[in-house]
Amino acid sequence: MGVVAKGAKCDVDGCGEGGSRSLNAKRVEEGGLRLATSGKKAVLCKAHYKEWKKETREDRALERARYDRP
Repeated sequence: MGVVAKGAKCDVDGCGEGGSRSLNAKRVEEGGLRLATSGKKAVLCKAHYKEWKKETREDRALERARYDRP
């Protein structure tokens, strides 16, 4: 059972909503979100996950392209 299933709250500074996704904390901070915790994993609520996806769309596309085979 993961932390989201156990009812973890969103780790973004100033947010207290229930978490829906757990991501690498370093990647979340690189995406522009400030975290209240300093662990390896960060829990994001639905709204902050959507914001993170928008901010990192181009970076994630480049990362996927790096591993695509011709």
